[in-house]
Amino acid sequence: MDVDVHPGLASSPLATMVQPDRPLWTPRELRTLTSATVRQQHGELLDLVRYEPRQRWWVRLALTRGVELWLLSWLPGQGTQPHDHGGAAGSFAVLAGSLEESYRYPGGPLRTARHAAGAAIGFGAGHAHQVRNTGNSPAASVHAYSPPLVPTREYPGLHAIPAEIPPLPALHLPFAELRARADLEGP
Repeated sequence: MDVDVHPGLASSPLATMVQPDRPLWTPRELRTLTSATVRQQHGELLDLVRYEPRQRWWVRLALTRGVELWLLSWLPGQGTQPHDHGGAAGSFAVLAGSLEESYRYPGGPLRTARHAAGAAIGFGAGHAHQVRNTGNSPAASVHAYSPPLVPTREYPGLHAIPAEIPPLPALHLPFAELRARADLEGP
């Protein structure tokens, strides 16, 4: 079975939750996965999370041919550049604290939402966003993408998103090579 689960969660139900035989996940299914992971693995995830003052911290929780799952931390002021996910569907659920997401679909208006602990969102391939911790306390979140390891594209701002976001190619590699690349690249 092609599934890799973080050693700290090896005895958890995560290996079953990521459904190793499923080739692709929809945004709704990813939202269900991130939400269930935060809810069912809350204590274990809090034990794993680390906060780094120099940059956001992350660790891969699980990887299959169809999905990658990550735990990220965000100190106040930390965030991403505006980016898309290269055509991959995605989701994130907030484990602790709160995160602000500014997002836009091509041709659509710029929107902003605040996501508190327990909140989860799913998004499709045309979604571009910027996620930040604008609060006063640390935050942590669980992210999922399908297909896994599709590169992100950064933009100078969310208004610079093109009228169409073309998908980038998914990697069709042997599972051991997917795992090695995930360890090098991060979310």
